[in-house]
Amino acid sequence: MKIEMKKTPFSFVGKSVRRVDALDKAAGISKYGSDLSFPNMLYACAFRSLKPRIKIKNLSDEKAKKIRGYVGLITCKDIRGKNRWPLVMEDYPFLPERESRFAGETIALVLAKDRKAAKKAASMLKLEHEELPFVDDPLKSMEKGSVKIFGRNNVFSKYVIKKGEALKSLERCKYKIKGEFETNYQVHSYLETQVATAVPASDGSMTIYSSTQCPFYVLDAVCAVTGLSNHRVKVIQTVTGGGFGGKEDMPALVAAHAAICAQKTGKPVRLSYERKEDFMSMSKRHPSYSSVMYGADESGRIRACVIKYVLDSGAYSTLSPIVLWRGSVHAAGPYDIENVLIETYAVATNKVPCGAFRGFGQPQICFAQESLIDDLADKIGMDPVEFRLKNIIRKGSRTVTGQKIDESCGLSEIVNIVRKKSAWDRFGVKREGEKIIALGFANTYYGVGLGAKGRFLDRAGAYINIYKDGSVSVNVGNTEMGQGALTVLTQICAETLNCPLENVHIHEVDTSKVPDSGPTVASRTTIMSGNAIMEAARPLRERIFKTAMEILGSDKVSASGGFFFVGKKRISFAQVVKECWARRLKMSEQGWYTAPKTSFSEKNGKGDSYVVYSYSANAALVEIDIKTFEMKIRKVFAAYDVGKLINPRLALAQAHGGILQGAGWALFENLVYKDGIMLNPGFADYALATSADMPEYAVSFVEKEYTDGPYNAKGIGELPLIAVAPAVRNAVKNALGLRLNKIPMLPENVWSMSKNKKCFCREN
Repeated sequence: MKIEMKKTPFSFVGKSVRRVDALDKAAGISKYGSDLSFPNMLYACAFRSLKPRIKIKNLSDEKAKKIRGYVGLITCKDIRGKNRWPLVMEDYPFLPERESRFAGETIALVLAKDRKAAKKAASMLKLEHEELPFVDDPLKSMEKGSVKIFGRNNVFSKYVIKKGEALKSLERCKYKIKGEFETNYQVHSYLETQVATAVPASDGSMTIYSSTQCPFYVLDAVCAVTGLSNHRVKVIQTVTGGGFGGKEDMPALVAAHAAICAQKTGKPVRLSYERKEDFMSMSKRHPSYSSVMYGADESGRIRACVIKYVLDSGAYSTLSPIVLWRGSVHAAGPYDIENVLIETYAVATNKVPCGAFRGFGQPQICFAQESLIDDLADKIGMDPVEFRLKNIIRKGSRTVTGQKIDESCGLSEIVNIVRKKSAWDRFGVKREGEKIIALGFANTYYGVGLGAKGRFLDRAGAYINIYKDGSVSVNVGNTEMGQGALTVLTQICAETLNCPLENVHIHEVDTSKVPDSGPTVASRTTIMSGNAIMEAARPLRERIFKTAMEILGSDKVSASGGFFFVGKKRISFAQVVKECWARRLKMSEQGWYTAPKTSFSEKNGKGDSYVVYSYSANAALVEIDIKTFEMKIRKVFAAYDVGKLINPRLALAQAHGGILQGAGWALFENLVYKDGIMLNPGFADYALATSADMPEYAVSFVEKEYTDGPYNAKGIGELPLIAVAPAVRNAVKNALGLRLNKIPMLPENVWSMSKNKKCFCREN
């Protein structure tokens, strides 16, 4: 697909250069976590609870000792440091001491000389336990008489955002509507399952090789569990085969387990997961329940919004308080509303813990509020797109937390682009034999970076070293996990130094070479590491450009594509660098970038939540078979404002991938739990969107430049997924007249609703 872009004065930024890691990955040269090998390496296998909640009485390995190659059993008694994972609330034990709280939790680890022996030995362990009462429904978990598994009320986190007088204003509104919505889990489904290798040294220090988005989370966890100080642990990110948030926090737990084993045995230990155990034990997108009310006046202006939003966090808090916060501040949607009341809860249940997933708590509530916005437009009798244009935030508007949007806001433009390209105003609903085809619309906004809740982690470092031959080595603290970060950051570095693209090599993260740069999440890598690289490159650029001017004998030097010019004379970057070394100039620098301050206060729910926002608008063209109620997304029209595009082709790839992932969550992905047990932990029974389900894409970009972004970029990674599900739902509603307020929108659920003329939504 060709992207129409404005002409750029840059040599590398704004260009669709080839991915720097493409050939190695396509040719199978890249070394992933399971490709590494070390002398005398042992293999670990987790022994897991198969019940939602148990009291641990005794664990015996007598039968396991008979397995050839068996080395030993690791339990919580072998932990030399703290038995609490240092994440947000520190409620998750690395290995449980007395109680296991979900089916799939690691109780102990078995060590053997090969993986097959470790797995067989783990199956031979005998666990004496007592089953305990459990709770598997978040709404029941909040009830007064519920089984208590966390604190006094099973609530990990709660937020309240209040603006104006929402309840009073709602009473005065001419048009009022209420809806109740549910969303299910989504499994990250990365191709490479969790894997980590811990390699101890003779001096007691340790190196961890981890497939991870967040090497510094791994560092913190390994130091905590081993009792080692930070300078005695080094974490090296291996080539990572997908993440989507599933390798934000969880690799730290996997690496900690490997580290416990390595510390006890003094040998390298590999821990890698099979797909089933990855399903059973690793984080998911939170299931959610939402109750949403909107009120509008006679002119169609939204005057009030009241929301209750509940996330099923699972047995431990992990990242739920942060996920909930992002969902909370975005809960009312990208609308200018004077009166808002939002109450949100992250609730404990005896199921797999949930955490980060692309969109980070926002897709669930976006599905609810964008569906109800459509329903409210119907009730008023307004076109849904026109209704949105009447109410969306623009430059000068204020969000639900009172933050003024003072720059880089292209929401109205992208809504109109999608409206025009989809032929929204004249499409209507069409019938093709047994198929009905309709369009559905949704839009959203996304706070780039960690925001006020994560501001203490919102920093990034970079180290640039230019060698005598003109090659450039760059270390950063944010990771490549398939999204193209290495390529984008290479372009930023090359542009700033005026260095040939092929001269730059950005390394996978090594925690000993760059300061803690926070997690690779929240569409923050381009802004954070990009700015850190530019900070490091600026003094190097000054030395290089000054030397080039002196060589060329002029202060009117132009530079592009790795060359410096004066008239017909030119000199290469490598030649200038050689002279810099001859003059003994410093050719290495560090960069450090911290996000601008945000003012949001949890005490009153007011203030600036994020430094800047990205925006999306989506129209989904959906086909429904009226006999089987199977649904197919024919085409998605999407437009985005993500600031300056560093690499248009990679931005387009992010859009395509996010749209398909959002479509899978909306239509297919259905993780089933019964009585606290996961019934379909694998791809045989958990349906994913495939290439056969891929819609046609019509993607556009509007470049509303952000002053503090590297070359005025913002971020795109998570944005394309968020509003896909409500756009699909609204298309189905337009086609069939049914309000599907629960996802996934399985054909049997649509058939049942059409038969019984029922709706999950209740109107006032």
